[in-house]
Amino acid sequence: MTFVAELRSDLGPAGILTGSDAAPYLTGQRGLFSGEALAVVRPASVDETARVVQACAAYGVAIVPQGGNTGMSGGAVPTAGDTPMPTIVLSMSRMNRIVSVDPDRWTVTAEAGATIGALQQAADAANRQFAPDWGARGTATVGGAIATNAGGNNVLRYGTMRDQVLGVEAVLADGQVWDGLRALRKDSSGYDLKHLFIGAEGTLGVVTRALLRLHPATPHTQSALAAISGLGSLMRLLELASARCGGDVTAFELVPDVGLARVCEKLGLSRPLQTRAEFYVLLRLASAEPVSERLGAFLAEASERGWVTDAAVAVTEEHTERLWTIRDELSPMFLWAQHEHGLKFDNAVPIDRLSPYHDEVRRIAAELAPGALTYGFGHIGDGNIHLYVLPTSDDGVEPFRAVRDELQERIDEATFRFGGTLSAEHGIGQLLQGRIRPQKPPVEWELMRAVKDALDPQGIMNPHKTLPAGP
Repeated sequence: MTFVAELRSDLGPAGILTGSDAAPYLTGQRGLFSGEALAVVRPASVDETARVVQACAAYGVAIVPQGGNTGMSGGAVPTAGDTPMPTIVLSMSRMNRIVSVDPDRWTVTAEAGATIGALQQAADAANRQFAPDWGARGTATVGGAIATNAGGNNVLRYGTMRDQVLGVEAVLADGQVWDGLRALRKDSSGYDLKHLFIGAEGTLGVVTRALLRLHPATPHTQSALAAISGLGSLMRLLELASARCGGDVTAFELVPDVGLARVCEKLGLSRPLQTRAEFYVLLRLASAEPVSERLGAFLAEASERGWVTDAAVAVTEEHTERLWTIRDELSPMFLWAQHEHGLKFDNAVPIDRLSPYHDEVRRIAAELAPGALTYGFGHIGDGNIHLYVLPTSDDGVEPFRAVRDELQERIDEATFRFGGTLSAEHGIGQLLQGRIRPQKPPVEWELMRAVKDALDPQGIMNPHKTLPAGP
């Protein structure tokens, strides 16, 4: 019996996909990475997952864990070209249950294939809140969010996915199951092993379930879009918002006018603010108590100080939804046909250096690709800015291609120089494997390699991901 036939016999026909049925799992969301696999394997329980991993260890088959396949860095799809071992994609799509919601413990337990949106709904039903949120909430999964230590719009107040995880259940590279689902807020009894699996992109084991933190519901929320005087005012605005609104500021997002205008045109929306500015800040306050007064006072003071030139406060649910729809659709993938030829960066720098860093990226782009658009948006409240440099016309594609590699290298160097990271929330995957090494000192990579070798001595767990390429 062949390896795939053995798995099919164990899991049944619903547990194995091959041929055209497997194709959607083999290419990443952005279309940048695509590979081959013997099969897409879809276990329905932790026991089935353990048996699959045991079989892979016995046959020397590599495992690529996959959640909703919404990742941006190619971490959840097989690598292309000649690989030293055959590969399967281990899809967690059938393990999608919300196992339990415990309001008294302020926790939710979910399988790895449950979507972020499903967790939010389950928490809402219990008058609690699952805080992480981003545009792909309907398809992004718990396992994928843990694998990349995902961030999103609410990191400013609640932290990244790492801050939500109280415990995980994981299948190790030899098929053993580690049950670390402990609802403890304090535990000083040794190494906190769950953190090995958060941000590891499935290279150390397969997370099958997670015990996650819930937060108090915030029935009173209000959002506003503020035209700002310039990027130089961002730090002062954020400081003022924190001083006047305290911990109620959940989101502080940068919106460029060029993106806002393009989204409104594409979706047929009226501009939420007629005053034009190069950049806007989209912020949201959320609390158990009304927030309108504090939001209004903050905006009035920011205007008096010259940091905000105009603002639109959402007073209806429809208005709020329209503001956040604009934010969710800011990706150039939606706005410019030439986006596939451009450069995309998921960078973060210390928040006090965001403005000079953005200026430096613009300067580099103007020097090497004067006809290209430098386009930045995102979670500036936590230092994360999604930067793009791209041609916006067909005539600009070939000149851009000629300088693309140098442009990418120069921007990477600037990111390191400003004390930043190339991966704020999307993971290293395949995209950054050849570029990430200068970000950390050699001893740090050596420590990570030692952990990998200890937990996965065969190297079957998502090979050619996360750790830098080369010796």
